[in-house]
Amino acid sequence: MAAGRLHRIHRGVYAVGPPSLLSKEGVWLAAVKACGPKAVLSHQSAAQLSKLLSLADYRGPVQVTVPGTNGVRQRNGIVVHRSSALTRKDWMIRDGIPVTNSKRTLIDLRRVLDRQSWLDAVDRARSLHLPTPSLPSTAPTRSNLERRLLALCRRHRLPLPETNLRVGPFLIDFLWRNQRLIVETDGYEHHRDRASFEADRARDVQLTLMGFRVVRITWRQVRDDPAGVAATLQALLGL
Repeated sequence: MAAGRLHRIHRGVYAVGPPSLLSKEGVWLAAVKACGPKAVLSHQSAAQLSKLLSLADYRGPVQVTVPGTNGVRQRNGIVVHRSSALTRKDWMIRDGIPVTNSKRTLIDLRRVLDRQSWLDAVDRARSLHLPTPSLPSTAPTRSNLERRLLALCRRHRLPLPETNLRVGPFLIDFLWRNQRLIVETDGYEHHRDRASFEADRARDVQLTLMGFRVVRITWRQVRDDPAGVAATLQALLGL
Protein backbone atom coordinates (compact mmCIF):
# COMPACT_ATOMS: atom_id res chain seq x y z
CA MET A 1 0.00 0.00 0.00
CA ALA A 2 2.81 2.38 0.85
CA ALA A 3 4.37 1.74 -2.56
CA GLY A 4 1.07 2.49 -4.28
CA ARG A 5 0.58 -1.00 -5.69
CA LEU A 6 -2.46 -1.93 -3.59
CA HIS A 7 -5.47 0.30 -3.09
CA ARG A 8 -8.26 -0.31 -0.63
CA ILE A 9 -11.71 -0.68 -2.23
CA HIS A 10 -13.59 -1.96 0.83
CA ARG A 11 -12.45 -3.22 4.21
CA GLY A 12 -10.32 -6.27 3.48
CA VAL A 13 -10.63 -5.86 -0.30
CA TYR A 14 -7.84 -4.30 -2.35
CA ALA A 15 -7.21 -3.55 -6.01
CA VAL A 16 -3.88 -4.07 -7.71
CA GLY A 17 -3.35 -0.67 -9.30
CA PRO A 18 -5.50 2.48 -9.13
CA PRO A 19 -9.22 1.92 -8.42
CA SER A 20 -10.06 4.13 -11.40
CA LEU A 21 -8.80 1.31 -13.63
CA LEU A 22 -11.24 -1.23 -12.20
CA SER A 23 -13.70 -2.61 -14.73
CA LYS A 24 -17.39 -2.80 -13.89
CA GLU A 25 -16.87 -6.51 -13.23
CA GLY A 26 -14.06 -5.65 -10.84
CA VAL A 27 -16.33 -3.26 -8.93
CA TRP A 28 -19.01 -5.97 -8.67
CA LEU A 29 -16.54 -8.63 -7.53
CA ALA A 30 -15.05 -6.31 -4.92
CA ALA A 31 -18.50 -5.60 -3.50
CA VAL A 32 -19.34 -9.30 -3.27
CA LYS A 33 -16.04 -10.09 -1.54
CA ALA A 34 -16.61 -7.25 0.92
CA CYS A 35 -19.87 -8.83 2.08
CA GLY A 36 -18.50 -12.22 3.04
CA PRO A 37 -17.90 -15.68 1.55
CA LYS A 38 -21.60 -16.44 0.97
CA ALA A 39 -22.55 -13.13 -0.65
CA VAL A 40 -23.77 -12.98 -4.25
CA LEU A 41 -24.36 -10.18 -6.73
CA SER A 42 -28.11 -9.58 -7.07
CA HIS A 43 -30.99 -7.36 -8.23
CA GLN A 44 -30.05 -4.66 -10.79
CA SER A 45 -26.33 -5.44 -10.60
CA ALA A 46 -26.93 -9.13 -11.32
CA ALA A 47 -29.24 -8.16 -14.17
CA GLN A 48 -26.52 -6.00 -15.72
CA LEU A 49 -23.94 -8.78 -15.46
CA SER A 50 -26.41 -11.19 -17.09
CA LYS A 51 -27.32 -8.63 -19.81
CA LEU A 52 -30.93 -8.37 -18.60
CA LEU A 53 -30.38 -4.64 -18.00
CA SER A 54 -27.96 -2.35 -19.80
CA LEU A 55 -25.32 -0.42 -17.90
CA ALA A 56 -27.32 2.74 -18.68
CA ASP A 57 -30.47 1.30 -17.07
CA TYR A 58 -29.04 1.43 -13.54
CA ARG A 59 -26.26 3.59 -12.12
CA GLY A 60 -26.85 3.14 -8.39
CA PRO A 61 -24.82 1.31 -5.74
CA VAL A 62 -23.87 -2.34 -6.18
CA GLN A 63 -26.64 -4.70 -5.11
CA VAL A 64 -25.58 -7.77 -3.09
CA THR A 65 -27.60 -10.46 -1.30
CA VAL A 66 -26.38 -12.51 1.67
CA PRO A 67 -28.11 -15.51 3.24
CA GLY A 68 -29.76 -15.10 6.65
CA THR A 69 -31.34 -12.13 8.36
CA ASN A 70 -28.45 -10.42 10.17
CA GLY A 71 -24.69 -10.21 10.53
CA VAL A 72 -23.74 -7.94 7.60
CA ARG A 73 -23.69 -4.16 7.81
CA GLN A 74 -24.27 -1.72 4.97
CA ARG A 75 -21.03 -0.71 3.27
CA ASN A 76 -20.12 2.35 1.27
CA GLY A 77 -21.37 1.98 -2.30
CA ILE A 78 -23.15 -1.33 -1.59
CA VAL A 79 -26.78 -2.12 -0.83
CA VAL A 80 -26.92 -5.38 1.13
CA HIS A 81 -30.10 -7.46 0.89
CA ARG A 82 -30.65 -10.29 3.35
CA SER A 83 -32.59 -13.40 2.37
CA SER A 84 -33.34 -16.43 4.51
CA ALA A 85 -34.55 -18.20 1.32
CA LEU A 86 -31.30 -17.86 -0.68
CA THR A 87 -29.93 -21.34 -1.44
CA ARG A 88 -27.19 -22.75 -3.64
CA LYS A 89 -29.65 -23.42 -6.49
CA ASP A 90 -30.39 -19.66 -6.66
CA TRP A 91 -26.93 -18.56 -7.76
CA MET A 92 -24.09 -19.39 -10.13
CA ILE A 93 -20.61 -18.20 -11.07
CA ARG A 94 -20.54 -15.88 -14.09
CA ASP A 95 -17.25 -14.31 -15.21
CA GLY A 96 -15.75 -15.34 -11.88
CA ILE A 97 -18.44 -13.53 -9.86
CA PRO A 98 -21.02 -15.27 -7.63
CA VAL A 99 -24.36 -13.96 -8.95
CA THR A 100 -28.03 -14.88 -8.69
CA ASN A 101 -29.23 -16.93 -11.66
CA SER A 102 -31.69 -15.49 -14.16
CA LYS A 103 -34.78 -16.89 -12.41
CA ARG A 104 -33.83 -15.51 -9.01
CA THR A 105 -32.69 -12.21 -10.54
CA LEU A 106 -36.05 -11.70 -12.27
CA ILE A 107 -37.91 -12.52 -9.05
CA ASP A 108 -35.81 -9.91 -7.22
CA LEU A 109 -36.26 -7.33 -9.98
CA ARG A 110 -40.02 -7.63 -9.83
CA ARG A 111 -39.91 -5.97 -6.40
CA VAL A 112 -37.76 -3.01 -7.47
CA LEU A 113 -38.64 -2.20 -11.11
CA ASP A 114 -41.78 -0.78 -12.65
CA ARG A 115 -43.84 -3.28 -14.64
CA GLN A 116 -42.65 -2.25 -18.11
CA SER A 117 -38.97 -2.29 -17.12
CA TRP A 118 -39.45 -5.69 -15.51
CA LEU A 119 -41.17 -7.09 -18.61
CA ASP A 120 -38.30 -5.74 -20.72
CA ALA A 121 -35.89 -7.73 -18.52
CA VAL A 122 -38.03 -10.86 -18.91
CA ASP A 123 -38.03 -10.39 -22.69
CA ARG A 124 -34.24 -10.05 -22.73
CA ALA A 125 -33.93 -13.28 -20.73
CA ARG A 126 -36.10 -15.10 -23.27
CA SER A 127 -34.14 -13.58 -26.14
CA LEU A 128 -30.90 -14.83 -24.54
CA HIS A 129 -32.50 -18.26 -23.93
CA LEU A 130 -32.09 -17.92 -20.17
CA PRO A 131 -34.47 -19.67 -17.76
CA THR A 132 -37.31 -17.50 -16.45
CA PRO A 133 -39.71 -18.02 -13.56
CA SER A 134 -43.20 -19.31 -14.29
CA LEU A 135 -45.18 -16.34 -15.58
CA PRO A 136 -48.73 -17.44 -16.38
CA SER A 137 -49.95 -13.86 -16.67
CA THR A 138 -47.53 -12.85 -19.43
CA ALA A 139 -47.39 -13.95 -23.06
CA PRO A 140 -44.07 -15.47 -24.16
CA THR A 141 -42.75 -12.37 -25.89
CA ARG A 142 -39.12 -11.39 -26.39
CA SER A 143 -39.37 -7.61 -26.84
CA ASN A 144 -41.37 -4.52 -26.00
CA LEU A 145 -42.42 -4.33 -29.66
CA GLU A 146 -43.92 -7.83 -29.49
CA ARG A 147 -45.82 -6.91 -26.33
CA ARG A 148 -47.19 -3.77 -27.97
CA LEU A 149 -48.35 -5.66 -31.03
CA LEU A 150 -50.17 -8.21 -28.85
CA ALA A 151 -51.80 -5.37 -26.93
CA LEU A 152 -52.86 -3.84 -30.25
CA CYS A 153 -54.51 -7.12 -31.24
CA ARG A 154 -56.43 -7.24 -27.97
CA ARG A 155 -57.49 -3.59 -28.24
CA HIS A 156 -58.86 -4.08 -31.76
CA ARG A 157 -60.36 -7.47 -30.92
CA LEU A 158 -58.26 -9.36 -33.43
CA PRO A 159 -57.70 -13.10 -33.01
CA LEU A 160 -54.62 -13.60 -30.84
CA PRO A 161 -51.73 -15.37 -32.58
CA GLU A 162 -49.42 -18.06 -31.32
CA THR A 163 -46.18 -16.41 -30.22
CA ASN A 164 -42.52 -17.33 -30.44
CA LEU A 165 -42.79 -20.82 -31.81
CA ARG A 166 -40.88 -22.86 -34.36
CA VAL A 167 -42.03 -23.27 -37.93
CA GLY A 168 -39.64 -25.68 -39.59
CA PRO A 169 -36.13 -24.60 -38.59
CA PHE A 170 -37.19 -21.01 -37.82
CA LEU A 171 -38.27 -19.35 -34.58
CA ILE A 172 -40.99 -16.89 -35.59
CA ASP A 173 -42.66 -14.07 -33.69
CA PHE A 174 -46.39 -14.51 -34.46
CA LEU A 175 -48.42 -17.14 -36.28
CA TRP A 176 -52.09 -17.20 -37.25
CA ARG A 177 -52.15 -20.87 -38.11
CA ASN A 178 -55.51 -21.12 -39.90
CA GLN A 179 -54.66 -18.23 -42.21
CA ARG A 180 -51.03 -19.39 -42.55
CA LEU A 181 -49.98 -15.83 -41.74
CA ILE A 182 -46.64 -15.07 -40.09
CA VAL A 183 -45.88 -11.62 -38.70
CA GLU A 184 -42.33 -10.71 -37.79
CA THR A 185 -41.62 -7.60 -35.70
CA ASP A 186 -38.64 -5.60 -36.91
CA GLY A 187 -37.08 -3.72 -34.01
CA TYR A 188 -34.00 -1.65 -34.80
CA GLU A 189 -32.01 -3.21 -31.95
CA HIS A 190 -31.97 -6.68 -33.51
CA HIS A 191 -32.26 -5.89 -37.22
CA ARG A 192 -29.96 -2.94 -37.80
CA ASP A 193 -26.94 -4.63 -39.41
CA ARG A 194 -26.59 -5.91 -42.95
CA ALA A 195 -26.14 -9.56 -41.90
CA SER A 196 -29.47 -9.53 -40.03
CA PHE A 197 -31.17 -7.81 -42.96
CA GLU A 198 -29.95 -10.42 -45.41
CA ALA A 199 -30.76 -13.35 -43.09
CA ASP A 200 -34.29 -12.06 -42.52
CA ARG A 201 -35.00 -11.84 -46.23
CA ALA A 202 -33.60 -15.29 -46.93
CA ARG A 203 -35.77 -16.66 -44.13
CA ASP A 204 -38.86 -14.96 -45.55
CA VAL A 205 -38.27 -16.67 -48.89
CA GLN A 206 -38.01 -20.09 -47.23
CA LEU A 207 -41.18 -19.54 -45.20
CA THR A 208 -43.01 -18.41 -48.36
CA LEU A 209 -41.93 -21.60 -50.12
CA MET A 210 -43.39 -23.52 -47.16
CA GLY A 211 -46.77 -21.95 -47.93
CA PHE A 212 -46.87 -19.06 -45.44
CA ARG A 213 -47.49 -15.39 -46.05
CA VAL A 214 -44.83 -13.37 -44.22
CA VAL A 215 -45.39 -9.74 -43.19
CA ARG A 216 -42.94 -7.52 -41.32
CA ILE A 217 -44.15 -4.77 -38.97
CA THR A 218 -41.81 -2.15 -37.53
CA TRP A 219 -41.65 -0.32 -34.22
CA ARG A 220 -42.51 2.98 -35.90
CA GLN A 221 -45.65 1.51 -37.50
CA VAL A 222 -46.92 0.15 -34.17
CA ARG A 223 -46.07 3.37 -32.34
CA ASP A 224 -47.26 5.94 -34.88
CA ASP A 225 -50.06 4.17 -36.75
CA PRO A 226 -51.61 1.43 -34.59
CA ALA A 227 -55.00 1.77 -36.30
CA GLY A 228 -53.34 1.29 -39.68
CA VAL A 229 -51.52 -1.82 -38.42
CA ALA A 230 -54.81 -3.19 -37.07
CA ALA A 231 -56.57 -2.55 -40.40
CA THR A 232 -53.75 -4.32 -42.25
CA LEU A 233 -53.99 -7.34 -39.98
CA GLN A 234 -57.77 -7.41 -40.33
CA ALA A 235 -57.43 -7.49 -44.12
CA LEU A 236 -54.71 -10.15 -44.04
CA LEU A 237 -56.80 -12.31 -41.71
CA GLY A 238 -59.86 -11.92 -43.96
CA LEU A 239 -61.95 -10.26 -41.25
